[in-house]
Order: sequence, then C-alpha cells, then structure tokens
Amino acid sequence: MTALLHQPGYEEQKLREVAELLPCRELQAGLLLSLMGEPQQYSYPSIFIYGHRASGKSHVMHVLLKELELPHVIVSCVECVSVVLLFEHVLRSFFGCDAALLLPRSPSLSDFVRIYRQQCSQSPAKETRYIVMEKAELLRDTDANLLPALLRLQELVEDNVTVILLSEIVWDKFRPNTGCFEPLLLNFPDYSKGELQQILSRDRHPSYSAEFYSSYINILLGVFYSVCRDLRELRHLAALNFSKFCEPVADGKVKETDTHKLWRNIEPHLKKAMQTVYLREVSSLQWEQMQQMEEKETGNLRGLSAHTHVELPYYSKFLLIAAYLASYNPARTDKRFFLKHHGKIRKMNFLKKNEKTSNHLLGPKPFPLDRLLAIFYSVVDSRVAPTASIFSQISSLVTLQLMAQVSHDDQLDAPKYKCAVSMDFICAISRTVNFDIVKYLYDFL
Repeated sequence: MTALLHQPGYEEQKLREVAELLPCRELQAGLLLSLMGEPQQYSYPSIFIYGHRASGKSHVMHVLLKELELPHVIVSCVECVSVVLLFEHVLRSFFGCDAALLLPRSPSLSDFVRIYRQQCSQSPAKETRYIVMEKAELLRDTDANLLPALLRLQELVEDNVTVILLSEIVWDKFRPNTGCFEPLLLNFPDYSKGELQQILSRDRHPSYSAEFYSSYINILLGVFYSVCRDLRELRHLAALNFSKFCEPVADGKVKETDTHKLWRNIEPHLKKAMQTVYLREVSSLQWEQMQQMEEKETGNLRGLSAHTHVELPYYSKFLLIAAYLASYNPARTDKRFFLKHHGKIRKMNFLKKNEKTSNHLLGPKPFPLDRLLAIFYSVVDSRVAPTASIFSQISSLVTLQLMAQVSHDDQLDAPKYKCAVSMDFICAISRTVNFDIVKYLYDFL
C-alpha cells in the first residue's frame, strides 16, 4: 500500500498515514501525487479530475492536501455564487484578509490577477499552491473567460500555483469552442462491490464483531447494489437499518452466526427502504418512528414484494388481473370462466398427462395481446372502448416490470406478454377493486 504512494519530497510515515485514510483509492492518490510532483517544484498548471458522485474525488484531495500540509484553498462552486466571492476566498486563504480588501467593488479578472501578482512579489510561494474547485461543472455558467483563465492561472500570475477541477462530467463538455489550455485528465472510476464492502465494513459498531458487521454489509449490498452505488447513500442506509438487523441478537433470539434468520428479519425493512433511496422524504429519526408505529399496527412486517404498495390506475389493475389469469390459466379454459352459456365442464375432462402439475408451480406462460384484451373486457365491470389509453397502460405495466414482453419488438401484429407478479401481489390488487380472482384461477377449481 505504501509503495503505491511513494513520492520523493514527502516523509514515508506521512505517506503511510495517507494510504490508511484512502482505502481502495491508493492507485488514484499515487497518480495524483506523481502529477503534483515534489512540493518545491513547479507543478502542472491545471488538473481535471472527473468521476461519478461519491467516487472519492473530494476525499482524496482533502486528505492529500491536509495530511501532507500543502498550501491550498478549497472552493465550492455551489457556495461561490459570483466571481467576487471566488476571488476573495482565494486571496484571503493565500495572503490574508488585507489582500482580499484590495479588490474593488465589482472586480474583474484582470483586477484579481493584478492583486495576486502584487501579493506574490511580497510573499513568493515556497511550495506549490493548490486551488481546488469542487463542482467545477458550474463554471460553465459563469463568464466565458473565467474557465480558460483558471486553466492557465500559473502563467498569468507568474506563481507556482496549480488549479485542480473536480467534476462529475467529462472534459469534452467543458472545452470552450474558442479553445483553451488543456489540463491533465484523471478519472476516478466507480467503486466495485468488493471495494464498497471493504469501505463500509470499516464503520463497524464497537459492540459487535467485525465479521458480524461485514455480513450485514454483504446483505445490504446484495439488496441495494443493483440500484444504488453511491457510497454516501449506502453508508446512510447501513447506519439507518443496522439497529433492525441486530435487534434479534440484542434480544437473545438468534446468534451472530445465524445469517439466515437475520436475513429473514431484515429483508422486509430493506425492501421498504429501497423505495426511498436518494429521496430523503423523511429524516432518519422519523423513519425509525414510522417503522415502530407500523409494527404496532400490523404486528410484524410480511416479507412481501415492495410492489405491494404500488398505486395503479383503475383500468391498469384490471389489465394486470387479466394478464395474471392469462398467464396461469390454460387457454382452452377461457370459455369455462368467461362465457355465460358454457355448459357444465368438469375439471377432469381438461386434465392431460402434462397438466397434473399446478400452473403456479410451472410459472407464468406467455399469452398474445388479443387474449389479454378479451379477458380484460370480460372481467372489467363496465363497458370500455378499446382506446389508445388502454394500450398505453399496457406499455406502462411493462415499464413498471409488472408485465414482461416476451416477443420481439418488431412483432407488431400479435405481441406476446407474460405476467411478472406474485400471487400475494395480485390478490392485494384484486381486493382494491372487489374482484375475487381465486374463483377464476384453474388451479383452485
């Protein structure tokens, strides 16, 4: 780990401490140190660091500049809503408050460069000065000459200063049409699942073993990794749900090594939390209070799908019911269920050799669009015209992954679908429209 951060001009002990503070980012920190060079040497005028949110860009810069005690100023482009605040912040950090007071009421870029050069002649830099611009994509909305000037600020002020831009978008979307000085580019890739496991496991609770907390993080990532790879959001979710995970252990009901029972206890809570990823509709305290109130009202949470609480339009519910019936009933039984004068047909007459197994055990079967609509018009309790609204609701059900299209996209005459919801879910939907779906299922005759 220390070898990755080996750089002349810095103490080995400090580099070792820096490596400990940057798990899974030693490679990027080593590349950045090699670009920065030794403290007394002139560094490259500008460096552009890009990567997705919560990929460690700001953290790496903060740790390197603070732990290695390099002269720097960190500017948030969100807070500096005008160039005046930006100029004042830089001058105040490098040269003191008196230098910032020298700026006129409405300073221009040339005023900033002039005052910076004056202060440099009085107190020249002994080490490279660093200006770190966080959320640098906001610079595109400022004056057209600000970004090109920052990229070659070292040349303008004749000082050993490096500007480092941190952004979530690539450099191609920054480059002005008139051209500018090209910075060095450094990419911070997303954390892998193993790296997230390693980083989140460092936040373990002191009352529990490292293996126990690591197994909790493994369960958490198994649920959320496919929808969220933001380290900050995952860290928030881990802190929010850990008390629920260790509740059976604290009560003495299970042991720390009984992962299966712990998973069954935490599963419904994690699936419920998945509905509010990134939203922050309520605070952490309010979330815990809501969970406790819901448990008092309903007893224990059932391990149902998170889709159980989905709100659908009225006719979409009947379309989903029709899709479920089409998937789990044989096609020749439609006459039995949906025609008034079908005669008496015994179930044994329908059974074939390969139909002795329950259709629910075999899984949903594909069905054509015309069969879906025929069942829909039979079960809906009012006359509905076949309008474009009905067909758009079918597309919405496919988008919500409540139905799946199994035919090719170019098959326009008779597309085929398959229902993708569970029995518990369709029963919950049926109750909201007062429809007894069990009476129409072939397996329950």
